Amino acid sequence: MEFPKVDEVYKLLSKKLESWIEGGITLLPNIVVAFLIAIVFGIIAKVVGNVAGKLMRRTFESRQIAGLLTSIIKAIVLVAGIFIALDFVGLKGTVTSLLAGAGIVGLAIGFAFQDMTENFIAGVAMGIRKPFDIGDVIEAEGVFGNVKEINLRNTLVETFYGQLEVIPNKILFRNILTNYSYLGYRRIEVPVGISYADDIEQAAKVITDAMNEKDYVIKKEETAVYAESFGDSSINLLLWFWIRYPGEPGFMVVRHDAITTVKTVLEDNDILIPFPIRTLDFNAKGSDKLNTMLIDRDESKASNHSSTSPQSSAGEKASDGSSHADEE
Repeated sequence: MEFPKVDEVYKLLSKKLESWIEGGITLLPNIVVAFLIAIVFGIIAKVVGNVAGKLMRRTFESRQIAGLLTSIIKAIVLVAGIFIALDFVGLKGTVTSLLAGAGIVGLAIGFAFQDMTENFIAGVAMGIRKPFDIGDVIEAEGVFGNVKEINLRNTLVETFYGQLEVIPNKILFRNILTNYSYLGYRRIEVPVGISYADDIEQAAKVITDAMNEKDYVIKKEETAVYAESFGDSSINLLLWFWIRYPGEPGFMVVRHDAITTVKTVLEDNDILIPFPIRTLDFNAKGSDKLNTMLIDRDESKASNHSSTSPQSSAGEKASDGSSHADEE
């Protein structure tokens, strides 16, 4: 096996080094410009990040979402500067390879963390749409309470029973969400029954007038009482009125006061809230009452007793005669 001579190897290395040095000297201005481009884009990314951070903090309630979007914007500006610098140096193939690699890595991460990614995207989308803010009263998927914190992956809701519920953002984004604080008011419904003997219009008027005297009732022109249905023992009415929500007094306090007021005003106007009443009819057609049937039953028993009395007397006499005969 023949080895190349040392001087030939030296010449080959020397030529290679010379070509590299010449190329480096040729590209030196471009390298300097590329570094300057990277530095300039770094400064631009910092400035843009500060401006975007202030804007995001004003737009989003969640500091995490604001911080993440700010970081993404800064990263995009900085990566764009690096790619431009590499392209300026002549490394177009490197730029293409980096972009392809970033796309493959992003796709792999998206599949591996699909649930996390979905919650994250839903959190960002809700941060933009803002269906609710911190402090709002919401109801979703059986959870009812105040929003305490909005994170990238989930939302923390404190229920009115004192529990802290962690709801994934995708659930809030996909399903029906009720925001009780958005409009600033809420309607309360109070059912009440009056007897069939009382006047419906009079009951509706006295209840409506009494409720409109309350300070917590708003939209007083919309306070109303409607006849809802015929009950077993009463005419069922439904009281509607509006309150500020959330606000003071609270929902439970207002409803308690409304029920108390309705009871008091009906009693003051001699309008009866009836107890359940049951009438028992024993005839198939419902024509005979219980007392009539009891009288008929007693008369039937009396007639049966009178008809059987002579037979029993004759039997007693017969038994007496037989006993005397036995004695003789």
